[in-house]
Amino acid sequence: MFFDVFETLLSLEPLRDRIVEVGQPAHLLELFFARTLRDGMALTLAGTYETFGAVARSALAQASGWVLEDDQIEYVVSGFAELPIHKDVTPALDLLADAGVRARAFTHGQTEVVASALRKAGVYERFTGVMSSADVHTWKPPRPAYLYACATAGVQPHQAALVAAHSWDTHGAGRAGLTTGFVTRLEGRVPPIVDTPDVVAERLDEVVAGLLTLPQ
Repeated sequence: MFFDVFETLLSLEPLRDRIVEVGQPAHLLELFFARTLRDGMALTLAGTYETFGAVARSALAQASGWVLEDDQIEYVVSGFAELPIHKDVTPALDLLADAGVRARAFTHGQTEVVASALRKAGVYERFTGVMSSADVHTWKPPRPAYLYACATAGVQPHQAALVAAHSWDTHGAGRAGLTTGFVTRLEGRVPPIVDTPDVVAERLDEVVAGLLTLPQ
């Protein structure tokens, strides 16, 4: 079972504090992260690639109106390596462990940043790996990202599931042949413009529980 990382496993809320500390309004967090995703995906669609870190720094500079200094941008972006897990992550991992199902973190961020955050949260060892679509120079949700994850894990798409708090992520994974689980605590419900995930619930552990009951 693959897990998206930012906002699915890790809470972005501490970044809000850092944004305020560098003199920007708290609500800039949402604009900053949305632009990071937008620009990374747009570059992928255009046939080019930039790392998550590079895109995030550019997006933060844009969102702030180009008023932040380089060291202020670095201070905010470095916070990605220290993000805490959501409260429903550990119960979800417990369910997978009891069922004998492997869990892997799957991001389009940098693996060392994600690994650092998961280590600080005390759950890194609960995952059989942290992988990134950056290895094949793409952001999610294009199909090659999910096929790379499956190939790296040694499974076929129909043998894997992706869990995410982003409906665009479950949509992409489903189109690539994976089973999908959608956590609604971020978006509230499944938007009408995406494919309906196989399991939908508010909490991560509820989604995992639902996925484990599906026919193998």
